[in-house]
Amino acid sequence: MAKREVKQWAGVSDESVLARTGHSWRQWFVILDRAGAQRMTHKEIVAVLVANHELGPWWQQMVTVGYEQWAGLRDRYQKSDGYEISGSKVVPVPVNTLYRAWRDRRQRGRWLPDAPFDFGKATPGKSLRLLWRDGTKVDVFFSTKGEEKSQVALQHRRLPNAKAAAAMKQFWKEGLGRLAEVLAPRER
Repeated sequence: MAKREVKQWAGVSDESVLARTGHSWRQWFVILDRAGAQRMTHKEIVAVLVANHELGPWWQQMVTVGYEQWAGLRDRYQKSDGYEISGSKVVPVPVNTLYRAWRDRRQRGRWLPDAPFDFGKATPGKSLRLLWRDGTKVDVFFSTKGEEKSQVALQHRRLPNAKAAAAMKQFWKEGLGRLAEVLAPRER
């Protein structure tokens, strides 16, 4: 991968990184290049930031990931244990209705048929863990957005490569769209 110039790295805008760290993304890239970060591991880059810059742990990670993406050392969606994508959808139904649409096999079959997973840990109305049969994991979170509105947000983790991450990003976009249509059909 080649170095790229965009306005956002590691999901953080240039304005945010400047406001919170005192340096723009471009400045961080120069600082870390001069420190030899191109030849360092993730952990070594973080150590440079810890030793030489007053950043909290979260910003140490964000600056490191942003640099790695810019320098071509890390793909979009790539984490230390594989690739991870996320998705979310707000639906005009109470949170318990939304939760049941995931937990109840019959309801789930209307919008996510034949999905290859087993349920792991669950907290009713709050969260679910799906253990995908390919070894990946999906964490699903439910939140109330109003009396008759709720949100589902998910993270699909440990995907093997960028191609699988892109495919699952599309899979969940379509699946969450079907979920919303099943729970709150629009009039045509």
